[in-house]
Amino acid sequence: MFEAVEELVTEHADLEKKLADPSVHSDQANARKLNKRYAELTPIVATYRSWKQTGDDIDTARELGADDPDFAAEVKDLEQQREELTEKLRLLLVPRDPSDDKDVILEIKAGAGGDESALFAGDLLRMYLRYAERVGWKTEIIDATESELGGYKDVQVAVKTRGTTEPGQGVWARLKYEGGVHRVQRVPATESQGRIHTSAAGVLVTPEAEEVDVEINPNDLRIDVYRSSGPGGQSVNTTDSAVRITHLPTGVVASCQNEKSQLQNKEQALRILRSRLLAMAQEEAEREAADARRSQVRTVDRSEKIRTYNFPENRISDHRVGFKAYNLDQVLDGDLDAVIQACVDADSAAKLAAA
Repeated sequence: MFEAVEELVTEHADLEKKLADPSVHSDQANARKLNKRYAELTPIVATYRSWKQTGDDIDTARELGADDPDFAAEVKDLEQQREELTEKLRLLLVPRDPSDDKDVILEIKAGAGGDESALFAGDLLRMYLRYAERVGWKTEIIDATESELGGYKDVQVAVKTRGTTEPGQGVWARLKYEGGVHRVQRVPATESQGRIHTSAAGVLVTPEAEEVDVEINPNDLRIDVYRSSGPGGQSVNTTDSAVRITHLPTGVVASCQNEKSQLQNKEQALRILRSRLLAMAQEEAEREAADARRSQVRTVDRSEKIRTYNFPENRISDHRVGFKAYNLDQVLDGDLDAVIQACVDADSAAKLAAA
């Protein structure tokens, strides 16, 4: 069991030697790549060594236990430890999403339900901002179109880690399960009869692409400028500062109007465009992947209603994994860990079964 891990142990040792060589760090891009792989392998190697050591300890305790009851009593505890390490190692060996350590651009769009949907989009934005604050991530609202009642017709926010993170704790690793249609059931503020309405908002989560991830030919871009609209500063409706960029080969469009200058809006729109093109490339690769891989992608299918927020019952339900809890008020205040962990666990279990 776990014979293949020996190859990873060897790779880990080789990486350690390379990273100790000062000349390697003259190429920063290569050094980052080596460090990333070393960080991925370190918990696997450490767990594997503990797993092997526990096996040796069990053998020793059994031998000595023939003459000493104290050692015999330790066998059961050691066997329990080994079972726990076995499960931990199995989980660590689940194929990782290569984008797990990336930052993300998260978009929330009001859907069916008019003003109520826009208000719900605002609730979702607040939920994600609070969650990011809880786990120590940085957030930056890139662009937003507000509704008349104070919600959002459309809002885009960048979510970033502060420094390095442990494997599986990156922004994309946790938030990638949020993509999809979120449904709300509650009595709207505009409802005089006290009737419960159902509306929805869409959430799109894409890994934020670095320039090295997506190569964009400037000749493939059509850049249009126009006047900003909606709430904003003095430049709104007075200057052509808003920017819309169209990637001609794919038809992907990104726009931004929140910044004061045309150049700043162009830079922000390019960030969004790069992330959308990266997401398209990854989805195309996923479509071409094996059936086992495609089955995992379906867990984050954006076309499905993934979650319901029921206010009268204070209930949140994730329909993909059967998660249900009655602490909606706390979840909307950023306490999302249990909901996300249910999706992570279901995804890992499916990958283990496929493997």
